[in-house]
Amino acid sequence: MAPVFGVRPQTIDFNDSIFGCRKRTILGVFILVVQLAVVADPLQGGEPDARYDSIAVRLIETGLRTTEAYDMLKSLTAKAGHRLSGSEGAAAAVELTRQMMKERGFDRIHLEPVMVPRWVRGPREEAIIVREGEGGADLLTVCALGGSVGTGDGGVGGDVVEVRSFDQLHELGQAAHGKIVFFNRPFDRAKLNTFEAYGGAVDQRSRGAIEASKSGAVAVLVRSMTHALDDVPHTGAMGYVDSVRKIPAAAISTLDADYLSNLLKSGTHVTVRLTLSCQTLPDVPSANVVGELTGTEFPNEVIVVGGHLDSWDKGTGAHDDGAGCVQAIEALHLLKTLELRPKRTIRAVMFMNEENGVRGGKGYAVAPERTGEIHVAGVESDRGGFAPRGIAVQADSTILAKVVRWRSFFEKLNAGNIIPGYSGVDISPLVEKGVPGFGLDVENHRYFDYHHSDNDTIDKVNPRELELGAIVEALLCYLIAEEGL
Repeated sequence: MAPVFGVRPQTIDFNDSIFGCRKRTILGVFILVVQLAVVADPLQGGEPDARYDSIAVRLIETGLRTTEAYDMLKSLTAKAGHRLSGSEGAAAAVELTRQMMKERGFDRIHLEPVMVPRWVRGPREEAIIVREGEGGADLLTVCALGGSVGTGDGGVGGDVVEVRSFDQLHELGQAAHGKIVFFNRPFDRAKLNTFEAYGGAVDQRSRGAIEASKSGAVAVLVRSMTHALDDVPHTGAMGYVDSVRKIPAAAISTLDADYLSNLLKSGTHVTVRLTLSCQTLPDVPSANVVGELTGTEFPNEVIVVGGHLDSWDKGTGAHDDGAGCVQAIEALHLLKTLELRPKRTIRAVMFMNEENGVRGGKGYAVAPERTGEIHVAGVESDRGGFAPRGIAVQADSTILAKVVRWRSFFEKLNAGNIIPGYSGVDISPLVEKGVPGFGLDVENHRYFDYHHSDNDTIDKVNPRELELGAIVEALLCYLIAEEGL
């Protein structure tokens, strides 16, 4: 039998949401206005059950008294470290989170196998500005982009040409042949939503090597995806296509991006030699980690809450996305601690391989264990462990209106901003099947200071902010489990 999902008609494609980092359209703005008009009255459909007020208060008091999510995150980042799919750290994280669920008495704890890609950075990452005839060289701060091919021991050299868009690159024509293309489009600092700024720049990273190779380039350097001006490069996934020659790709720190750009603006002839020892190895087995609180009345109706267990091999993935994983575990633990027995099953899932393949999210949606299950909702936290401000709802206007009716409960946590928007990558295979998606929305101004870099470590996480996110998820999951959608 094929897996069964709770399906509702999706009237809006929120991949185009103006609140996420997807494309923005006039139509999207019109849809948003219509939706907000529909849900303008938060009490539409009747007063919400007042007993949830006391439950919200109890969750807040219990969570903030212990901030146990932080203790779990500290253990995860210390014992597993970075957790790139297929690595020893990722394998350690699978066992650590399984044990965390076991210690907290969850039901049906198990692993769901999934094959994942294995890309390794290697020991050598070097970019040198060669000053022929001057007897010196400048060392630039770089790191390989995830999935890049290596250069070989001798490296790859070429004159540098700077562009800020693919259009500029294409206009160069043969002038880019044999060159190293330097993509230097910064974040738009005027964007209030930093994820929107990220969305306006990240195509350089994801598709830069493809477009540069079409123009005959030998390698690419890409300005790091961050607002911060520092000497720390930010990695992230990049792609190739089989029909275009694969060339090496590296991120350059923002300070060195500005330095390189100023050299070029001054008329200096700049030649760089790039050496990367990264490589892609055969796929290896890994797993999603699953545990739940079984529903008392409708056990086959499931609310999934989770984050992705893998992280890039820079820093220790504290915000991205260790935070989302421990918040999911803590959400269930808080409900269990308060002896709140949900009518529907609430399931925590630690998804593997979001960063460079989404194998965990895709595998979960079609796993044999899904047979006979009806997924009522998917909830994800993957925007860092910062103070929660609300919930992004990726569902039709009827569901949005129902969640808005619960706003007063979330306002107790300063998280009452219930908006249409993108939910999360790992739950997107469920959302594509018609399952309503919910993304934890947080203060986002610092996220890209740390994202995919050596800056993403436990000392950047505030215990209370992290715990508040777990409390929001616990409350949301419980409300859906009790009331349905």
